[in-house]
Amino acid sequence: MFKRFRRLRINENLRNLVQENTLSKNDFIYPLFVKEGTNIKTEVESMPGVFQMSIDEIIKECEYIYSIGLKSIILFGIPDVKDSVGSECLCDESIIARTIKAIKQKLPDMFIATDLCFCEYTDHGHCGILDPVTKTVDNDKTLELSAQQALVHAKAGADMIAPSGMMDGIIEVLRTTLDANGFENLPIMAYSTKFASAYYGPFRDVAESTPSFGDRRTYQMNSANRLEALEESLEDERQGADILMVKPALAFMDIIRDVRNSSNLPLCAYNVSGEYAMLKNAGNAGLVDYEKVMIETLVGFKRAGADIIITYHAKEACEYLNKN
Repeated sequence: MFKRFRRLRINENLRNLVQENTLSKNDFIYPLFVKEGTNIKTEVESMPGVFQMSIDEIIKECEYIYSIGLKSIILFGIPDVKDSVGSECLCDESIIARTIKAIKQKLPDMFIATDLCFCEYTDHGHCGILDPVTKTVDNDKTLELSAQQALVHAKAGADMIAPSGMMDGIIEVLRTTLDANGFENLPIMAYSTKFASAYYGPFRDVAESTPSFGDRRTYQMNSANRLEALEESLEDERQGADILMVKPALAFMDIIRDVRNSSNLPLCAYNVSGEYAMLKNAGNAGLVDYEKVMIETLVGFKRAGADIIITYHAKEACEYLNKN
């Protein structure tokens, strides 16, 4: 009788030897949300365990996660003042710039990626500058301001730029601008396949970035489109992206695999807020074994083809890996 599969599973050490995919603390990027003020650490109701923090509290959080082996973060800013063009994120003393400098002063080896977008900074909540006639995002004017924002991040000491606004041509514009200003070694992680998804709901609570009207379907991708999703990522590769991304991740593992099969660039899966909140709340309700399902989900992203995972589970995953 054919029993090869059982023979490879019957011993735990052998199971570990033949395991195809594993998790490492080096796989994760941890999202952090910085808010103006001091001594602020406010938990987000829709995302248990996720906080809006002032710079001083961000430093404390970074010191802890660095101590457990989590050394990569992605920063999102929550300004006090918003306007139609997101002016706050375009100045050298923006909240993101000050946070980068503060972290680097305390933890110079912390790897800091920065989210480059306008939705947190505009009073209308859209990811770019609005055309006054059509009331939709003006792609080319947004590209111009995105280049300015990228230079703010670069000058502050960011280790990687991650433009999330889904503007056509963004990678080429940022690469050209960074190179022309002496930042030719600063990598760009493209939000290369980012869907207009309902899974982002809790993120808009923590980032305070809900659009004041309409939605983002004119610039983010239709979640029903597989071929277009692949073409989006390959186009960003042609424009000079260093890392590609699929966002969200859990319902889009087919897209992760499609991109993996078509590109040799490093690939990131963004395990987004709604995915995190569903699992967290199911665990808190006793419906699932939270820790086991968390690890199974993260391994699933690796199995689908991701090299990197941006996830709100990152801290807990590193704590789990340290004790197992």
